[in-house]
Amino acid sequence: MLTAFARAFQTPDLRKKLLFTLGIMVLFRVGAHIPVPGVSYQNVQQCMDEAQNQSGLFGLVNMFSGGALLQITIFALGIMPYITASIILQLLVVVIPRLEALKKEGQAGQAKITQYTRYLTVALAVLQATGLVATARSGSLFQNCSVANEIVPNSSIFTTITMVLTMTAGTALIMWLGELITDRGIGNGMSILMFVSIAAGFPGALWSIKKQGKLADGWIEFGAVILCGLAMVALVVFVEQAQRRIPVQYAKRMIGRRSYGGTSTYIPLKVNQAGVIPVIFASSLLYIPALIVQFSGSQAGWAEWIQAHFVKGDHPLYIVTYFVLIVFFAFFYVAISFNPEEVADNMKKYGGFIPGIRAGRPTAEYLSYVLNRITWPGSLYLGLIALVPTVALILFNAQQDFPFGGTSILIIVGVGLETVKQIESQLQQRHYEGFLR
Repeated sequence: MLTAFARAFQTPDLRKKLLFTLGIMVLFRVGAHIPVPGVSYQNVQQCMDEAQNQSGLFGLVNMFSGGALLQITIFALGIMPYITASIILQLLVVVIPRLEALKKEGQAGQAKITQYTRYLTVALAVLQATGLVATARSGSLFQNCSVANEIVPNSSIFTTITMVLTMTAGTALIMWLGELITDRGIGNGMSILMFVSIAAGFPGALWSIKKQGKLADGWIEFGAVILCGLAMVALVVFVEQAQRRIPVQYAKRMIGRRSYGGTSTYIPLKVNQAGVIPVIFASSLLYIPALIVQFSGSQAGWAEWIQAHFVKGDHPLYIVTYFVLIVFFAFFYVAISFNPEEVADNMKKYGGFIPGIRAGRPTAEYLSYVLNRITWPGSLYLGLIALVPTVALILFNAQQDFPFGGTSILIIVGVGLETVKQIESQLQQRHYEGFLR
């Protein structure tokens, strides 16, 4: 990885792209520390110190915002609205025929879907910003904080509207910065910003574990967490690169005196075909019961049962439910993102076939069979990786935002691998261009 970056900086064109990407990343991190107008910065910092980030309810969103959510900055919502909008559009493409037709239109249809994603992102940002402002004003954003009710001193309508508009504009700016990286920088812009947000919380979380440790002033716990993180990175790299290659042969076709086809290729089916989406789905779904209890303020039996079983995250019922949901959403997302019948029809149209398998329906059934078999280990792997923060919570008495959590490691390793692949492909392209000259 370091060799690829060193060679990229030696190429003038790639150096400009890398410096542009780094500049956007710095701008993104600066915005994550600018408070929203109407927020008492001193009270927020005091609550951050007193509560010790015990707001597990907002842990996922806070992680994707690089810690900006709990500090209520202009980039407090981060890229979570865009991620949610993208996932919703992907699901709607399967349900709504109009969107499915747009997807099949190629680049023009994809541009239209991207436009719908932007509109939905802004709408979700307004809703999430309103919810965040209401939560901050009610004092529910931080637990065990003496000044939680004084985070937003002025509760006028004008102040509330200003805060909501500021955070919504911040989300729109993040979306624009991500598209700038995609067009003029290196890698996928949204993925890069997601990478930066998660990596920004690593140093503080690691040092917090060191301060909370009791063995050798916390250095033993610190070293154990580092070794655990390295082992997880190695496991994630191994599984993310693993794939089942289905061989495909294309028959020769004679057109006039020329023959076409006769080539062989393969269909790469990844073991983790769903990526990190199942973990996000499961985490979001499990936050809903705690969210209902927190905003209802009920002291009934059902509320106490949810508080005891689905809030902290170390209860066996929570662990089992979380694991089962991840496995379910892994199969669900693979089913809607990969259509074996469509792949089989395209292969049949262009004269392709899998050796030993008849074209058409038998090919679709074979692809479905293989996909189901490799999705099982992929979904179990996702569930085990996602449970690492819960195990750390029990063994190390760590915080909810354990640095080497499953979601964060999956995203960081995945984005890192894809970015390096793009850099190497561009270096290889320029190498061939120089050779041809």
